[in-house]
Amino acid sequence: MSTSAELIDRVQVERLAEEQAALRRVATLVATGAPSSAVFAAVAHEVARVMHLPSVAVCRYDDDGAVMTVIAAWSDHPHEFQPGTRWPLDGPSMVAQVLRTGSTARIEDYAELPGTLAAGARRSGLKRTAGAPIIVDGVVWGVIATSSPGAPFPEDLEDRLGEFTELVATAIANSQAREELTRLAEEQAALRRVATLVAQGASPAEVFATVSAEVARMVPSDGAALTRFEADDTVIALGGWTTAGGYVYVGERYAPEGTVSGLVFETRRPSRIDSYAEQPGAAAAAARAMGWRSSVGVPITVEGRLWGVLAVVSTTDGPLPHDTERRLAEFTELVATAIANAESREALTKIAEEQAALRRVATLIARGVSHTEVLDAVAAEVGRLLGAEWAGVHRYDADGGIVVLSSHGNLTTELPVGARPLDRGGFAATIWRTGRSDRIESFDDISGYLGTRGRELGVRSAVGAPITLEGRLWGVIIALWQREGPVPVKDAEGLLVGFTELLASAIANSESRAELDASRARIVATADATRRRIERDLHDGAQQQLVSLALDVRATQTAMPAELGALRSELSDVAKGLTSVMDGLREIALGIHPAILAEGGLGPALKGLARHSPVPVELEVGFMTRLPEPVEVAAYYVVSEALTNVAKYACASVAQVDVEAQDGVLRVAVRDDGLGGADPSLGSGLLGLNDRAEAIGGTVSLESPPGAGTSLLVELPLDQRSR
Repeated sequence: MSTSAELIDRVQVERLAEEQAALRRVATLVATGAPSSAVFAAVAHEVARVMHLPSVAVCRYDDDGAVMTVIAAWSDHPHEFQPGTRWPLDGPSMVAQVLRTGSTARIEDYAELPGTLAAGARRSGLKRTAGAPIIVDGVVWGVIATSSPGAPFPEDLEDRLGEFTELVATAIANSQAREELTRLAEEQAALRRVATLVAQGASPAEVFATVSAEVARMVPSDGAALTRFEADDTVIALGGWTTAGGYVYVGERYAPEGTVSGLVFETRRPSRIDSYAEQPGAAAAAARAMGWRSSVGVPITVEGRLWGVLAVVSTTDGPLPHDTERRLAEFTELVATAIANAESREALTKIAEEQAALRRVATLIARGVSHTEVLDAVAAEVGRLLGAEWAGVHRYDADGGIVVLSSHGNLTTELPVGARPLDRGGFAATIWRTGRSDRIESFDDISGYLGTRGRELGVRSAVGAPITLEGRLWGVIIALWQREGPVPVKDAEGLLVGFTELLASAIANSESRAELDASRARIVATADATRRRIERDLHDGAQQQLVSLALDVRATQTAMPAELGALRSELSDVAKGLTSVMDGLREIALGIHPAILAEGGLGPALKGLARHSPVPVELEVGFMTRLPEPVEVAAYYVVSEALTNVAKYACASVAQVDVEAQDGVLRVAVRDDGLGGADPSLGSGLLGLNDRAEAIGGTVSLESPPGAGTSLLVELPLDQRSR
């Protein structure tokens, strides 16, 4: 008996020593910072070797206990329970019992049991299993399971496993803690790199590509993608990274069917696809083309809204690690912050660009450039800001037809200025009927002339905004894209509104100025006509009566007898007085409106002014033809007023008057060598000249430095047909 007892004691001591040695080897792995996968593989191998078991696996419970994931396995025969495989706990099993009770469990025969695990055991040729819980921090973390094709287990197997799992749990806790610290450091380093990019003002595209690369390396996985949900229920790929070095789908839009992004959108929770082999849709086909087998995605929530998805992918047959969702979810919180910052920076940049573009157009308007220049500038700025291949400004006719007023981009030949599209029921017509902005996301399904013409031009999408002027629809700004996909700018209509409002103000101001100019021209024309009428009335009325009266006096004087010499002398004085009155009246009539201007033109009239000027005048007239009456009248009074000012104020010895007609403009220059220092604000004469010139579209410039004489330049347009 003593010999048997000694033998048993010796065996137990050897077994204990062997188990302790195995545990020390595992503990050494943990102490040297080995990864969890290596620790778990070592645990499975050591348990099988020490306990002489045919198959051992370390498994973890996931998804709140609904799934078991094999972390590591060792076996002397093939089976289906390979590391990385996930098994739903949908039937009776040893693993489910351990989770439920938190204690050891055994199943002697799987032959008749239902469920996925039982079926896998039968396919692997396994008859019986036993296991002990791995409890970490008071929670059933997993199970050490052993399986056998037929040989019975030792009676004390569960107890031995239980003793072993206590130390394994400690090793796992330490390994997890070390790994958690390493992972946290890696995550923080990755996030710092992303944050640095954002702080440096990197473009969103660069930020998204970097996020994808950092996440793929951190999990680890074979690739990553960052997508955003669009308003049209599609998903757009914004960034991606693969170990193969190529991700060609940035900027592509696709339906979410068959994608992990679609699952996230439906559930608002982390989701995974374990196999793309049977997934429907174009996106799943693209995933298969890139060699993707499975993926995990987590939602990105930016400022309370579901913004997009951060996903990682695997190109191997095995699924992604069980904790992928958790690790991605932790990362996306800071990713969302980076995205929000990048979007805010992009939004501020966009606003600054919009305001700069609007300022450039407003500056043109303030400078008083032509309508054509303003409209061309608007089309160019809209095309640049929206990234459109073509942009143009159109004006509506009374019946809703349109005419192209400005054209900028790739389609200026097909849509030139002055073109009138034939289709009265098209895109612009819709805006005419509704008075609201509109867009076409795709011309593929548009019927009729509009769809046919759009496809002929290669147009894929369009947006338009109405120009409303004082409550009436005046025109429309339209932008066209020839690239694939819908309108690429979410708030394209809102951007156009700034330009339509600016254009409406410019058009209204221009029309008001035109009406004012027309009114001033009518006033000047009316005044000139009144001058001519008064001059004719004086000439044909009072002046003729005075001439007749003077003749009568002379006749009476001649008929007087010689003895009435005194009376004849008085009549002579009366006749001289009448002549003096007629001369004065003639001068008055000449000042009101010189008859010679109407009869002989501007040249002879200016010569008359020069002859009557108290200051010597050097006159040069560079043409002989007649000019439009408003131009001749304005030029005459400009010279008349200028010579009057020279005589009154300049103390000049000579005045020069040069008049020439060239390039559709009459230029009148009056210079003197007098005192200078003329100030238009101090008198009404020069102000009146300016008003008269501007009334017919002309300009007046004055240079009068003190002591250096005065130079007056007036330019008058010769074409007065539009006035």
